[in-house]
Amino acid sequence: MPASDPSQVPGQPWRQPRLRILANGANLPGALSASVTSNNHYAADRFQARARISDIDAATWSDTNTVLIDIQLSLSGTNSGWTSLLQGEADHIRINPHTLTLDIEGRDLTARLIEARTQETFANQTASQIAATLAARHDLAADVTTTNTPVGAYWQLEHDRISLDSFSRATTEWDLLVTLAGHEGFDVWVNGQTLHFRPPSTTLSTNASLRATPTQTGPTNIQSLSLERALTFARDIEVVVKSWNSRQANAFIQTARATRSTQGPKVQSQRYVFVVPNLTPDAALKLAQSKLTELSRHERVITADMPGELNLTPRQPIRLEGTNTAFDQLYWVDEITRRIDMASGFTQRLRARNSNIASQATSPADVIGMPWTAS
Repeated sequence: MPASDPSQVPGQPWRQPRLRILANGANLPGALSASVTSNNHYAADRFQARARISDIDAATWSDTNTVLIDIQLSLSGTNSGWTSLLQGEADHIRINPHTLTLDIEGRDLTARLIEARTQETFANQTASQIAATLAARHDLAADVTTTNTPVGAYWQLEHDRISLDSFSRATTEWDLLVTLAGHEGFDVWVNGQTLHFRPPSTTLSTNASLRATPTQTGPTNIQSLSLERALTFARDIEVVVKSWNSRQANAFIQTARATRSTQGPKVQSQRYVFVVPNLTPDAALKLAQSKLTELSRHERVITADMPGELNLTPRQPIRLEGTNTAFDQLYWVDEITRRIDMASGFTQRLRARNSNIASQATSPADVIGMPWTAS
């Protein structure tokens, strides 16, 4: 076991990872391995699992249609202290009748919303009311922050405007929620059996650290590390949102800027233009600021392989230490893939990203609104 494993730190107990797979609430004997990928991409988390089965189990699984899977881990070495990594439904199963092994692949319960096609109208409802309705429809608890704007007002049209467009036959309930979240500046995801629809966290204070070498906060806790920097996003960034109001017959521009380091030769700033009809000036400004933050966070990306743990989650801040480079700063966890099997034990790969926090953040003085003429 690598020296960087927390179980090797003097005074720390040995970890004894155990895997448990529940299928429709019943323990699936013979669990061999599992992999769970959690992300911050407006997408479903995914899982893979393998277990040994009997001839009777093979016959049962060959005729099973709907299976709710709960992948759980415990570090105590006993049948206690179980932590659920993912609850989801199986999308694909594969049975090997010679080795009597079962492979299961699937997604978390976001899949229920992704698979639900909709042409429904939500007259005079707010985004939070729609989110709560869709959560209840799929037997999900709702962690929803209340909003007050009827969805029709996003487009400056009548409040009973339908939430879908002319391509509604290709729209899913998940697409609708992601669109509504974008208009409100919210984040949306499913964790366990709860739908979350609320503003994203902006707090960067954290006690979680990745340490490439021993530091004052503790010993090395990663096994390998990759540091990437996109120089395109290291330039000054300007996001422009153009919109017009059909009813009032006027148009405008809202611009948000982030100023980067002035060191080195001056290079042309990166300019991104989004044209979105029927926004209000405030909504266009909010969209410009949101897009600026989203683009900026792709500048620095770190990927770390490390012993598995059960505390980190996507959307959480984490600090990188011990590289003695400009990469030593705070990041947002973007994706975590946890794996447990008999060969390699319990490991994980973590991906996190952020802009250079030494850059000048956009201030109110950097945000500009001006009239423009629609062509």
